[in-house]
Amino acid sequence: MTETQTKTSGPEFRAAAGAIDGLRNDLMRDVLAYRPLPPLNPDGRLIRRLPEGLRKAAVWTPHALVLFAAFLVMMAGFSEWEFRLLMGLMPAIPVAMTLVRPVAAFWASILGTVLCAVLGSEGLWGPSAFMAQIVVLVVVAARTRPRTAAWMWLLILLFGVFLEGGDPSITAPLVTLSAFALLVVAVVQIRRDAEREVTVQRTVTAVERDRRTLLEERTTIARELHDVVAHHMSVVAIQAEAAPYRVENPPPELEQAFVTIRENAVAALTELRRVLGVVRAEDYEAPDAPQPTLAALDGLLDNVRETGLETEKVITGAVRELPQGVELSAYRIVQEALSNSLRHAPGASARVELGYVLGGLGLRVVNGPPRGLVKPSPGAGHGITGMRERVAMLNGEMTAGTTEDGGYEIAVFLPVPLSDGPEPRETAGSTADATGDADTVVVERGGGA
Repeated sequence: MTETQTKTSGPEFRAAAGAIDGLRNDLMRDVLAYRPLPPLNPDGRLIRRLPEGLRKAAVWTPHALVLFAAFLVMMAGFSEWEFRLLMGLMPAIPVAMTLVRPVAAFWASILGTVLCAVLGSEGLWGPSAFMAQIVVLVVVAARTRPRTAAWMWLLILLFGVFLEGGDPSITAPLVTLSAFALLVVAVVQIRRDAEREVTVQRTVTAVERDRRTLLEERTTIARELHDVVAHHMSVVAIQAEAAPYRVENPPPELEQAFVTIRENAVAALTELRRVLGVVRAEDYEAPDAPQPTLAALDGLLDNVRETGLETEKVITGAVRELPQGVELSAYRIVQEALSNSLRHAPGASARVELGYVLGGLGLRVVNGPPRGLVKPSPGAGHGITGMRERVAMLNGEMTAGTTEDGGYEIAVFLPVPLSDGPEPRETAGSTADATGDADTVVVERGGGA
């Protein structure tokens, strides 16, 4: 029957056609397919608790159990004095075949049952045939799916009733026992599939959560840098507008060049505002203060000290103003590192180190192990992600990890070309010679409130 005829038929006919297709796909297609039984997972809940030597052997436990069952079936067939070897091997071979060709093993078990009934004297379901059929049904059902188990059980019932002339009483013990066994196998399979699905969903959820966290951190960085870029573009526009008035009788070409510069700066500001509108959240509120720089680091440390965290700031090198984006990122990294110290190491002390070198800025925030009775807060784990994004944006380097005493250390280097920063500036505690070389060491300590 064609596909069009199937679609126009009634639901009963479609259900019957689907059932026949399921039987053909499960038990009649690729009957001789080679499907070896894989070993158990060495990292399973039970196997991983065993010693290393036993763990390698324990992964082959299902194979050993199947072969042992085949041996028992063979021994049960030796009760027949005539054809005793044949009566033992015919039902035992399908049991062993379940390890490599499960579907073929099912059909071989039916054929072996017929031969045992013809050659033996104990009827259709002798001891060896009975045991072999139960083992084959259970193993094949465990290796396939519940629908295949249902088809096998139904075929065994029809097979027994047909060979016994319509009397189901002889096959009743086999189908009753196999029904319970297959029901247990089906429940275990359904539970295993559900656990696998839950594991997959958890993995997908974790990946999506990490991706969402990364996008949120990048959006936050983009919103903060908007103020920095907008400030520079506004300065460019104002300077381009005022430049012609600084020159007496400027040539028309120069005036037109400054007009073009101003128009491009204003257009860039307009497009920048549009980009900010795309990345801005619905509940986002624009800050009413300029973005912080390293000059505001002392205020941050004072706020942290009020919460009870002992902090120490150490500055080395010639302090100088850095590009605003670098200072903003450095401030946010220190801020997040101190927040992590408060959450994960209550009662500990923290040390913030700033190193001004020719090639850029070095940051190091290290805290000791937790002290006291306050338990660490688990946190969301987004802080390190945000730090790495800021460092990657500036082509810097970052390392984070535990220290030998049980604390935590974050080390960052932000490269800054020499031409990008203004000249060094002197601060309290700095010493500079007449050549302009400076070696600043500023140490500030503060205790908790």
